[in-house]
Order: sequence, then structure tokens, then C-alpha cells
Amino acid sequence: MEFEKRAKRVEALEAIKNKALSMANEGADSLAVRNFVIDAKKELAYELPDQEAFDKAMKATLAYKAKKGS
Repeated sequence: MEFEKRAKRVEALEAIKNKALSMANEGADSLAVRNFVIDAKKELAYELPDQEAFDKAMKATLAYKAKKGS
């Protein structure tokens, strides 16, 4: 992943963390905080996909399938 894209991803993850901590400190329900984090990370994955992580997961899947014999 190129440096600028990775830096934007890190900034976005920090923003998600800060918002979640803020929600928790304000007394938000833990389920609401968890759902916020999950949804925000999912949205981030669509906006800034991590091709390296995808490639790594794909290789692991193919290796597993080859080992299993499917």
C-alpha cells in the first residue's frame, strides 16, 4: 500500500478510536460503541481498500484449499 494511502488509513483509524472513546466517556452503551467501530471500519475498508491485506488473505485461502484438496 502506498505511503499516502496508508497514512490516510491510520488517520481514519485514529479518528474512529477517538470517537469511540468519546462515546464511551459520555456513557454510551458498549453495544452502540462496538457497532459504531464495526460500521466505521467497514466503511473505511470500502473507501480505502488494503490490497496487500486482500492478497495475503487470498493466498492463505488458496493454500488452505490446496492443502484440503478442494
